[in-house]
Amino acid sequence: MSADVLVRRPVRGATALRGGRAWRPTPYQVAGFLFFLVMTLAYWAVPLCCDAGQHAAVVERLKADLLHPRHPMADLPGEGSAYYSPYAVAQGVFARLTGLGGWEVVRLAGPLNLLVLLTGLNRFVRVLTPRPWAPVLALGAMTLLWGTERAWWSGYLGLMSMTGNLGYPSAFAIGLTFWAWALTGARARDGRRVRYVGPSGLRGLPGYGALGVLYGLILLVHPITSVAAVLGALALVAGWQGGWRGPVVGRWALTGAVAVGAAAAWPYFDVFALAGDDSVDAMHRVLYLDLPGEFWLALLGLPALWARGRRSHRDPLVLMFALDCAVVAYGWFSGHYTYGRILGLTLVPPQFALAVELAAPRPWGRWRAVLGRAAAAGALLGFLAVHAGAVVPRALDPVGFEQPPDWPAYTWAARHIGPGEVVITDGYYAGHAIAGYGPNLAAPAWPDPALDERERGRRAGDVKAYLAPGSTRAERAAVVRRYHVRWLLLTRWHPVPEEAVVVAWSERTGEVLARVG
Repeated sequence: MSADVLVRRPVRGATALRGGRAWRPTPYQVAGFLFFLVMTLAYWAVPLCCDAGQHAAVVERLKADLLHPRHPMADLPGEGSAYYSPYAVAQGVFARLTGLGGWEVVRLAGPLNLLVLLTGLNRFVRVLTPRPWAPVLALGAMTLLWGTERAWWSGYLGLMSMTGNLGYPSAFAIGLTFWAWALTGARARDGRRVRYVGPSGLRGLPGYGALGVLYGLILLVHPITSVAAVLGALALVAGWQGGWRGPVVGRWALTGAVAVGAAAAWPYFDVFALAGDDSVDAMHRVLYLDLPGEFWLALLGLPALWARGRRSHRDPLVLMFALDCAVVAYGWFSGHYTYGRILGLTLVPPQFALAVELAAPRPWGRWRAVLGRAAAAGALLGFLAVHAGAVVPRALDPVGFEQPPDWPAYTWAARHIGPGEVVITDGYYAGHAIAGYGPNLAAPAWPDPALDERERGRRAGDVKAYLAPGSTRAERAAVVRRYHVRWLLLTRWHPVPEEAVVVAWSERTGEVLARVG
């Protein structure tokens, strides 16, 4: 039966009274539901760490002032901060309505983002193929076929990294990207009169405009993910859209114009100004240095991608992979290493091509059988080497799998610090986490377009001078007055200054909270 012919079988028996056959869940609905439960429990079981403090701080600032939030981590104006996206504003509204704090909102965002991600993956793969097991295999490939070294970055969808970053805007943006690709691919295919079981989206010009709003939202929520989203859209349209007549060009031009207009209309920050910002390039250089060990298992999908390319040089997954690789290479050679952040989505074309190939009905040819065994062995190797510790409880762990990071919480200190009060800390964990409870840092831990990097450097230098062993009381007092410092949060290795009063300490880490000023 050809792909563009749909056959409706006659309805017989009791099911005729209900209009058709009894409902049965698809393989992906079963697998996706189980994955949702397991991954949500795993995400909630791991202490929030790393970038979570920054995102919790964003929620706290929006909770305090929804229209004019302060800088996420410093006692400074927050105008122009790219963290204040529609996603963050929605979280701020939710926090104001419920009274929940930033950490709780970030924690609750994980299951929501996961739901958007899982449904988007299913929709996109169904546009690629009608094979029912393809979305299941795509989910397995996307979460396990990475490498044999842990890749822990926002926007990386390995099973291990999901335990830490499901509550981040990047996870939500990637889920929206899958939805956008599904709708884009279905529209491009409609132009060729080829029908697959999958979403067709809204019809007519309003549908193309709505699709533009979706791409504009992705751009605002996580700008670097939008780079991969746009490349994927270009690949889908170039690969499947036939007959480039005037109306066709006009419809896709409408999508692009609406996306740009929607992003430009956002009042909290100018997303297009980020194109020239290089403040975070240096910190992303490590993405390229660790690339082989973190990604080599995804190469198992290259034979499937090659086979698709031989069948059609305009295959969307092939074009998508080529465009992504070109942008990643540009990031390396230009020194704009931030573009390496799309590496997570760069793996999607080979991973999904492999899933589609292995979802083919049997009997398999020899090469597909070899590919299937290699993929199964790679998934098992990746699970045991990197990802098992994410979902196997410690009590059931027979070999001591590597566990996700276990950062300490700072509720013991936050209960003494008033919202917006300024803290100086010498601790790495505290410097990345304490602002998520509402306090400010004298020197923010992360770059932000809302704060000039020279100013952040000066603040960091003043904090370093304050914490220096040879600093005098007068020098410390000057820093306290300059930044309105109220609290010190010091590791157990740093002596408490004579003028400070110890208020609390942590039994777990030995850190001390002291009042000054």
